[in-house]
Amino acid sequence: MERLLQERNEHPERAAEIDARIRQVFGETLTVFVMDMSGFSRQSISRGITHFLAQIHRMHLIAAPVVESHGGEVIKFEADNVFAVFPEVEQAVDAALDLDRSLELANTMLPEECDMHGEFGIGYGEVLIVENEDIYGCEVNLASKLGEDLAQRGEILLTESAYARVDPARRLYERLAVSVSGLELLVHKVRKGEF
Repeated sequence: MERLLQERNEHPERAAEIDARIRQVFGETLTVFVMDMSGFSRQSISRGITHFLAQIHRMHLIAAPVVESHGGEVIKFEADNVFAVFPEVEQAVDAALDLDRSLELANTMLPEECDMHGEFGIGYGEVLIVENEDIYGCEVNLASKLGEDLAQRGEILLTESAYARVDPARRLYERLAVSVSGLELLVHKVRKGEF
């Protein structure tokens, strides 16, 4: 990827050709799943960063098997975030529901200050996956915004593109108009009690 990007910078007149090569080598159309742990700043300030790093470690041990059990692949853990991909949107929604339940179950065995909660964003579209270690694309950015900036504790939000891929029989969602980072978006929130 770095070689192709350098070539693109050095030869802007060939940008379209190089972009096509990048898409051919690294591009895939997938469901993007981003989970952000709720309360990072508050816990870090009140309990210290080491406490929260231990929480992140525990979350990794819970999240990876849940993602994989639903046909997904964790691309990376970044701070208190999980970035994963799935072939289909419904697999990602099911994984988010299962991960939310798994975190709740883990919480029952520990004191309240050790509780973990997730906030989820799901998108669908063309992405660039680099060496199964990083992921880029508009839907990655949108899923990140939904999971990190808009979703509340336990909420699962889908981009318009992801929602379009959901089986109409399973469309138990609430449609919301939101604004984030200067973007006006229509998003869809999973109504968990009905899913």
